[in-house]
Amino acid sequence: MKTKSIIIALSLSITAFSAQAQFGGLKDKLLKVGTAQGAKALGVDRFLKQPAAITTNFEDVNREGEMMPDFKSKEKFQPLYLLPKAPEGGYVLCEGYYEITNKSYCLKAGTFAPSKGDGYMFAPVLGPKEDIVVAVLKSAEKHPDVEQHDIQVLLWTIIARTKFADYAGQVKLTAIKLLSTKQLTQLEGGALGILPFDVMQKAKDQLPDGVKAVFEAENNIRQLVASGNYTYADMEKYAIIAGMAPPRADVPSGIWTKHPDGYYVRYFPSGYSITKVQVYVPKELVAGGKTIIYDAAGDIACPANTGSQRLAQTNEPLNPDYTIKLVTVCNPK
Repeated sequence: MKTKSIIIALSLSITAFSAQAQFGGLKDKLLKVGTAQGAKALGVDRFLKQPAAITTNFEDVNREGEMMPDFKSKEKFQPLYLLPKAPEGGYVLCEGYYEITNKSYCLKAGTFAPSKGDGYMFAPVLGPKEDIVVAVLKSAEKHPDVEQHDIQVLLWTIIARTKFADYAGQVKLTAIKLLSTKQLTQLEGGALGILPFDVMQKAKDQLPDGVKAVFEAENNIRQLVASGNYTYADMEKYAIIAGMAPPRADVPSGIWTKHPDGYYVRYFPSGYSITKVQVYVPKELVAGGKTIIYDAAGDIACPANTGSQRLAQTNEPLNPDYTIKLVTVCNPK
């Protein structure tokens, strides 16, 4: 009698799970067990310990050499995009003060958009998918025909650890255009299927409050991508939390980071899709003809407040004016 009850319970579970959207590789495992045992069968504890696709956070910021916003505040900044182009991407830096208003991208779903007063500092793109994210940004420079919104959706899909096998709709076309076949196969590594409601709840119970929103947003993004039926507004609704995170007084807006390559950089975001970047290059840094490259494709404007979005930077200027002439004479090798 007990065996019969178990069989009936399992049959009901299978019927319920089959009625839901496909769960990628997770579905077959879930069909073998009852709902109550699903989380255990998936190894939720192990799954929760897996690193995020991009792990960069404010602890990765090297604050040695930082300068407050009044540092070099009276200097005149020239367009950075007028500097000589570097062969592998980016710009060859010359002595002086430069700025660029460039395309930027949110790299952390389920967080607040930048707000006035937020302090952002330089940190590198880090994590299991860092090479793929940088590859997308570098490739996008060569494909101006690809819309910024489509690139943002692809990046949200990647940081949500979506399996490429689950890609559908416009984001799949964007991925194929911007990534090589080898890079597309790398999207499968460490990827997740769509977690059903009960497993989501089980997992969320084990997460700190500050992480739950990110975890849920990423699962919602995976669901949207797999459906193939979504708009940019649908995706943005899960990626961006309404409201604003409180700023940190010790990291004001406009704070300078001393970049590992020796120049100084600071960020002024306008939402998550536009960032004004200012760069100061000391004379001694490029003395003797030393070549220093500014290549933003591997850079993140990292918020001091962990509830705000990490912003991937690019070398793509918005509304550039190429009629302007540089005052500084640059002599690249």
